[in-house]
Amino acid sequence: MITLLLDGKKLEIREGARLKDVLPDRDRACCVAIIRPGARESATTESMRLNTTAGEVVVELTPGGQAIFGSSGLHLPLPVHWQDRYAAAFGPFSSAFTPSRTASLYERGDLVLGCGGYDPRRSYLIFCRSRHTSDLGAAAGGGVIGRVVSGRGVIDRWSTGDEIGTASPVLNWADISRSFTTMDSETPLEDGMEIISFLRVTSHGYNGEQVTSTAAAESIEHLLLSLEDGHFVVGRATSTHIRDERKAGAEVAYQVKQPRREGAVTLRTAGRSGGSVYVYIQDLPGIPSHTVTGQVTHGIELAKLARDRDILSIQVDPPRFDLIGLPLEKAFETASARGIRVLGDHKGPYLVVVDQDPATTMETLAAGVVDLAVVPLEKVIDIELDDDAAPVSCDIFRHLTGLHLHDVGRIPFFFNFEDVFLFKPTIPRGVNIIPENIPVDHVPSGALAITNDSRKGSGLVGVRTSENSEFGPTSEPFEGTNIIGRVHDLEKLAALQEKEIVFIREIPS
Repeated sequence: MITLLLDGKKLEIREGARLKDVLPDRDRACCVAIIRPGARESATTESMRLNTTAGEVVVELTPGGQAIFGSSGLHLPLPVHWQDRYAAAFGPFSSAFTPSRTASLYERGDLVLGCGGYDPRRSYLIFCRSRHTSDLGAAAGGGVIGRVVSGRGVIDRWSTGDEIGTASPVLNWADISRSFTTMDSETPLEDGMEIISFLRVTSHGYNGEQVTSTAAAESIEHLLLSLEDGHFVVGRATSTHIRDERKAGAEVAYQVKQPRREGAVTLRTAGRSGGSVYVYIQDLPGIPSHTVTGQVTHGIELAKLARDRDILSIQVDPPRFDLIGLPLEKAFETASARGIRVLGDHKGPYLVVVDQDPATTMETLAAGVVDLAVVPLEKVIDIELDDDAAPVSCDIFRHLTGLHLHDVGRIPFFFNFEDVFLFKPTIPRGVNIIPENIPVDHVPSGALAITNDSRKGSGLVGVRTSENSEFGPTSEPFEGTNIIGRVHDLEKLAALQEKEIVFIREIPS
């Protein structure tokens, strides 16, 4: 048998095992980080990752703290021995220092080496939960041996029965000669190897159980939307950060000014990369073009080893709360599962949610209630978009209608004549609709199109209820028509009124 660490947990497995044996359900599109035995030996790091039964904590240690974690007297696991609103103590274990027998002032996040009965042979690792003055049986000066830099919400959750299971140094760049990312399920496993399969991010203002601040609610919603598929696609990997730029071009509010410390997750608020997600692997000062939205609480090694075009598995806490587009019955089930009460008395069969208040996940979870706007299903028109044939035009259409944010969008109905139904969304300045997927011989019944920039009516959206071999769905010549998909519910078009807001729902092709 060989022993290895899988996402911070010790695992014994047969010799000769492969990566697929320990991660049988791994997303095959995603890389995992492999740290070979001895890879950490040459690296000097001040940070230690503690895997506890309540979550992961990263501590930046003083030289004295590094000596304690490297000493023969500290044996893991260490259980919680006592805890109150001010601190939590793990131990006991044996160490050597002289207690000062005086009280000291401690800050939230301080890690203190203290003891019981002023006997260092009964030493404890004491994590401070709040600012307070106390005599913890520490050495002169207070005995602070480190500071929690990630996972402060975890220290609030510790209670009787919890324990520190493992402690491992945070990977330093000096380690990468023996470490790498891989997608190969046949990678052989070695004794002492470490495997990190995913990133976990805790949103700013969330402590793992409840929302403590909604200061970043709007920008966090963009983060949740950007990573909703569970993937972080590395568009660029540098010595200071990795970047997912799939949502580049979006406007993001600058809400939280903080240093970009190792593990910080930010959104760029300005410039060509505005809306991109950044994970920092090196400390940098805060700047107005980056708003902090969260902190990596597991898997920073995976981010440090990632390369351009790697896809990383990522979890963001809390998950996004979005009911728009759901049938009302499913919306009630989803809200109940998240502990959210739905306001209002919505009655009637086949209702679809088209709006929610509060609009963001963090605000809804903080309030514990949500108010929904619903419409009958006959008022919702199902459409199918063709990203393969018209990716740029489909992306523009989603942004014009709100389908890039929710499963249901909206578009103003303009008017209809004969078999043509026209819609007129507002086109923001600077949006260019280049010719794309232009019809050749004919347009079929139900084809959905947007007029491109070659015609005066650029941005007009239309659908035809019958086939035509001369004009497109917006009644423009073929060269001015970009086909972007098709409408499934043609029978619902006849009931539309001019200037009515029409709800549309995208279904998979």
